[in-house]
Amino acid sequence: MNRAILIGAAALVPLLATAASATPCAEQIATIERRLESPGAARVTGEAPTTTGSPKALPAPPPGQPSDPATKPEAGHIAEAQTLIAKAREQDRAGQADACNDTMTRAKEKIGALP
Repeated sequence: MNRAILIGAAALVPLLATAASATPCAEQIATIERRLESPGAARVTGEAPTTTGSPKALPAPPPGQPSDPATKPEAGHIAEAQTLIAKAREQDRAGQADACNDTMTRAKEKIGALP
C-alpha cells in the first residue's frame, strides 16, 4: 500500500513542476493564442477556426466603426502578431520577462480589437 502511494506521488512530481513553471508572460501568450483561434479572428484572416477559441470572444464584430481606426483588425497585422508571439515565447523560455512582456504588448497592438 505504501509503495503504491509512493509511486503515485512520484508520478505527480513532473506535473507539479510544469504547472509551477508557468510564467505571467506564458499565460498572456496562451490567452492571446486562444483569441487568435476564435471564430471572429478566423473571419478576419479568412481561415476556418481551429477551435472555439476564447470563451469571451464575440461571435461577430460589433456594429459600427471603432473609435480608434488603428484598432481595426487586419489579416496582415494578425500574421505579424503571430510572429511576435513566437518571439515572445522564445524570450519567455530564456527568462527574459521584461522583453517578453514588451513583445506581447506590441503583438496585442498589432491584433487590434478582434471580434
